[in-house]
Amino acid sequence: MKNYQDIINNIYKKLKNIDDPGNVADYIPELGTVSADNFGVNITTIDRASYGIGDYTKKFSIQSISKILTLTLAYQIVGEKLWERVDVEPSGNPFNSLLQLEADLGKPRNPFINAGAIVVCDVLISHLKNPKEDFLNFCRDLCHSSDLQYSDKVALSEKKTGYRNTALCNFIKSFGNIKNNIDDVLDFYFYTCSIEMTCEELSKVFLFLADEHFLCQKGNHILTVSQAKRVNAIMLTCGFYDESGEFAFRVGLPGKSGVGGGIIAIHPDNYAIAVWSPKLNKKGNSYKGMHFLEQFTTDTESSIF
Repeated sequence: MKNYQDIINNIYKKLKNIDDPGNVADYIPELGTVSADNFGVNITTIDRASYGIGDYTKKFSIQSISKILTLTLAYQIVGEKLWERVDVEPSGNPFNSLLQLEADLGKPRNPFINAGAIVVCDVLISHLKNPKEDFLNFCRDLCHSSDLQYSDKVALSEKKTGYRNTALCNFIKSFGNIKNNIDDVLDFYFYTCSIEMTCEELSKVFLFLADEHFLCQKGNHILTVSQAKRVNAIMLTCGFYDESGEFAFRVGLPGKSGVGGGIIAIHPDNYAIAVWSPKLNKKGNSYKGMHFLEQFTTDTESSIF
């Protein structure tokens, strides 16, 4: 039995005061107000043991980590038809790139780049009566908590500065791969990214990808074993944009980052671990978070490879 608390304590102490050359994502003005010194870690195992250190109980905007949740809900609702609208290939380009969409005729390479997540949000709007309310309830059900909320400030901040996302949505619409009103799709997309969680909540929410016996609060399975395997596979190959290969190489787990500085990583049949440190590297991923997870899988010998 690994002593996870001692392991995360030791790594945390080593990394807490290292020189961090990253930058907070201030191109979304509200995210620029977050202290760059925040650093938290939490791991939850499939037997529901939980270990945390640092700022692991502070809420932060999970940003693109929410793309796993929108993908999961859409996959749950429409099944394999989802892949007719969005592909499952690594992009090799920045998360907000327009270039590939032209060549791919408006079908995004994967659901974790912005274009793909916007299409997934369009799918959800077509199937949910009250998209924002229904999605938030879905997340609360996964977390077994009624405490989760959107951040209006972050969502509005993104909306005011989201010119490239607006361009992406319009461009995809021109190919017929957005079915609903553009303003409705973008509003829903910005709100899903604004949802706030702690590291502790994140590591609990994502247990459904680690534990095939996981049941939500309503007592239901979230995905089939085969579907969960596929979501983990997309996370491994596409979860860090054009740094996904580097994360697989260094960390060796399926994972997903967000520009709020969070990273979630999954070890199927073992645990989910969340790390938060707001300063991002040049690829838009948490600098300390990447280093922490690389050291963690080395020390625990728990890569999937």
